[in-house]
Amino acid sequence: MTLPEPNPNARAVVTGASSGIGTALAAELAARGHSLILVARRGDVMEELAATLRRTHGVEVDVRPCDLSDRDARTALVDELSAREVSVLCNNAGIATFGPVADLDPAYERAQVELNAVAVHDLTLAVLPGMLARGSGAILMVGSAAGNMAIPHNATYAASKAFVNTFSESLRGELKGSGVHVTLLAPGPVRTQTPDPADASIVDKLVPDALWVSSEYTAKLSLDALAANKMRVVPGIVGKAMSTAGQYTPRAIVAPIVGAFYKKLGG
Repeated sequence: MTLPEPNPNARAVVTGASSGIGTALAAELAARGHSLILVARRGDVMEELAATLRRTHGVEVDVRPCDLSDRDARTALVDELSAREVSVLCNNAGIATFGPVADLDPAYERAQVELNAVAVHDLTLAVLPGMLARGSGAILMVGSAAGNMAIPHNATYAASKAFVNTFSESLRGELKGSGVHVTLLAPGPVRTQTPDPADASIVDKLVPDALWVSSEYTAKLSLDALAANKMRVVPGIVGKAMSTAGQYTPRAIVAPIVGAFYKKLGG
């Protein structure tokens, strides 16, 4: 089993393409010959990435600046994807907050749910009919190891990623034998660059360097898993530990322990 073969009319769509895992996924797909549609809020950053990928790999790259957390703003993108031949969809865009949910901005928490869960649902439903009609397609859902457990002080993010995790694996069951692959990426900490000690976030300070994985490694591992039609890929020691704890340890035990760590992130 492989990913759909690149062709001039098809596009691989990557959301959250302006940084991190999204940029790495776009680069890896382009290296494999796929023309792209890049989606994120920062159009200028994506234009620079698009120029590099066109020059380096000779693929077509379309840029679609869009705030996917805004339901009205993403309508045009949903309509476009419904009408185009999308061979690969990487639902990667997401945001996170830390701290007691009652102390956080309600509007931003709603936007987080809209981006992390509802937009994933909308874009998947936009491309799925065409994939099924062609009997070929691949969808990478970027969930999280955090979606396997209750996490105080990370409540909205954990809940929204729980949706992605469950939606991905449920959809996979529905699509068995259809020619459409669905793989869940459930990572732990992913590092996009080595932080300057003076600018390091509290996450960088609390998580040892050895426990991070790179976005490039994560992207390659994920697309290889998607090509092999694996159900779930969990890169990194922390991700594997969180996945195991979330699945096999009683939540009454795990939640206070993990919540204490995430409380430091919110601080």
